[in-house]
Amino acid sequence: MLKPLLLAAGVALVASAATAMQSRAPALPAAEKRALAAAVANPARSEANRARDRYRNPAATLAFFGVRPRQTVVELFPGGGWYSEILAPYVLNGGGTYYVAAPNDRGLGGFKRLVEKDAATYGRARQVIFPVREAGQTGVPAGSADVVLTFRNVHNWAMGDQPYADLAFKQIYAMLKPGGVLGIEDHRLPEAASSEREKNSGYLKVSTVRRLAEQAGFRYAGSSEINANRKDTANWPDGVWTLPPTLALKDKDRAKYLAIGESDRMTLRFVKPR
Repeated sequence: MLKPLLLAAGVALVASAATAMQSRAPALPAAEKRALAAAVANPARSEANRARDRYRNPAATLAFFGVRPRQTVVELFPGGGWYSEILAPYVLNGGGTYYVAAPNDRGLGGFKRLVEKDAATYGRARQVIFPVREAGQTGVPAGSADVVLTFRNVHNWAMGDQPYADLAFKQIYAMLKPGGVLGIEDHRLPEAASSEREKNSGYLKVSTVRRLAEQAGFRYAGSSEINANRKDTANWPDGVWTLPPTLALKDKDRAKYLAIGESDRMTLRFVKPR
């Protein structure tokens, strides 16, 4: 009986080590934790955005990615500026450099409205193009970024008739310094689900995101369940947009979808090898 017991103990030890790797996050110094908490608690953030903190867990998510205020931080596809309201003061007031990057001015429209509202804070950010497709477009300089962040965007790069996820990951890899971090949050499709659903549901499998990152050269550095939502089955009539905040079905079953909340999300960290 000794041999099976030793084997079982070994399996348990390996599983425990894997769990530890999955949940480990870089520890921010106390002063930086306070600065991050202050950025999240900033009363200048819109009330609607602050109401979504319970789904998006910004302080824990950014701490897991190891975002520090003196770094060069890139936010890809900032959308309406939900994370920008936190990242801009946290990074720029801490002495760092903050880029926002999208394909065109329309993609930066939400951020430009923040600049109009508070140029002293947001006007110091550098607005650039991503992905760069034409000569003369200004992107993030190669080898300049400490951290690149993208929130609920990879599924957009992988969907549609002309997916460009391979190009996106290649350019992210180029913009990071050796040892730099890529932080990804996105809607999670169960591994057992049909991969066909990745084409139009807004959900992606963790294995798909890992494949895209690793084939670009990244090393997988762990995951977190910070943004998990076990109520989300990832199988809805209008894909992820059925759930809040979009509520694509409008008033149909509205209470049901509000009770589920925002989507189940993967939170993954990758590193560019030194």
